[in-house]
Amino acid sequence: MLSEQQAKEIEQAIVKAEARTDGELVTVLASRSDDYLYIPVLWAALVALMTPAVLLFSPLWLSAGEVFVLQLAVFLGLVLILRFPPLLHRIIPPGVKRWRAGNLARRQFLENNLHHTRGETGVLIFVSQLEHYVEIIADRGIDAHVDEAQWQAIVDQFVIRVRKRETLEGFLGAIESCGELLSQHAPVTSEHDELPNRLILL
Repeated sequence: MLSEQQAKEIEQAIVKAEARTDGELVTVLASRSDDYLYIPVLWAALVALMTPAVLLFSPLWLSAGEVFVLQLAVFLGLVLILRFPPLLHRIIPPGVKRWRAGNLARRQFLENNLHHTRGETGVLIFVSQLEHYVEIIADRGIDAHVDEAQWQAIVDQFVIRVRKRETLEGFLGAIESCGELLSQHAPVTSEHDELPNRLILL
């Protein structure tokens, strides 16, 4: 996660970008979008269920009770081992990561009232570090005037930065790019600041 000084740099970048537009920028940084603790349980259950089949091809002769105890030991052991963060991160399916991060991004859009701004020009820049997930969600007033490819280009550059652990640089670049789009399609008409400029950390 970012330091207090880095968060301050992001806040200043938002103030600078919003000085040219009636739009509102909100930034959210999550360390992860889920604890994913159900994933080790699912993998452990699958392996434990396969244990009797594996034993059929082994020289061991075990009673039904012994097989059950072995299954239970395999299940509990894997649940504990697979909760170790480096292993857990590797066994989470990419689709699950995207789904959970996308859900959290949409919740943050609503919880931070980006759908209630004057002129419907709120823009969320959401990042979830574990998943290397970046999403920009714009309200109807601005999204109707910006091509999806323009948002995606900003996201693609940000994802590269996140993978290099250059999250601050990614935020600053995305804020500048989003501010430029907002200034073109929702130029400033009055001085106002409806939403907080600080980086929201989850």
